Amino acid sequence: MDPSILSGMRGFGVATIPRWPWFVFLAGGMGCLACSSLSHLLACHSKDFNLFFWRLDYAGISLMIVCSFFAPIYYAFFCNPYSRLFYLASISLLGVLAIIALLAPSLSTPRFRPLRATLFLSMGFSGVIPAAHAVILYWGQPHIFVALGYELAMAILYATGAGFYVSRIPERWKPGAFDIAGQSHQIFHVFVVLGALAHSVATLVILDFRLRLPTCAD
Repeated sequence: MDPSILSGMRGFGVATIPRWPWFVFLAGGMGCLACSSLSHLLACHSKDFNLFFWRLDYAGISLMIVCSFFAPIYYAFFCNPYSRLFYLASISLLGVLAIIALLAPSLSTPRFRPLRATLFLSMGFSGVIPAAHAVILYWGQPHIFVALGYELAMAILYATGAGFYVSRIPERWKPGAFDIAGQSHQIFHVFVVLGALAHSVATLVILDFRLRLPTCAD
């Protein structure tokens, strides 16, 4: 945004809207992909490394999911501090519990692959409640519905990626043919990146919506 425009809109509370929630989301996304890159690079070193780095990979996904909530919830409930605190505290607690569970070596085995996918999806779909709350608060505001559309796209992309992750398609159909490229885990990562991009757009739409609003009523 042009600094002169920002200065001229101080009376409307634009200058008081912090940007740190947006950077929390970016940091979470980069942290997730960094954990994933390290895991894929080093997990083949030894059995001990394999167990540690795949747990780190799962923890990174949980981190990104939690960090993804901060910006949209903070901006959507900027004028509702109690709701904002409740939702952010709830998803943070759920994320910590999920990370603790995922770091357990016993849960890193293929046997618990559906459990891990369920944990990720549960955290992601826990956003349905604050999303519905935001729609009720700002019914009729086009920004909210546009953002909700992108968030729905994000949910579909994440769920599709999780579906490939759990089902092991296509390598289950032709074992050995997708060892280098085209396996379910790679497809899963593609959908995760696409979902994160959809969420980025949704967050920017909500931020733009907040910047256009006047200051909160006393």
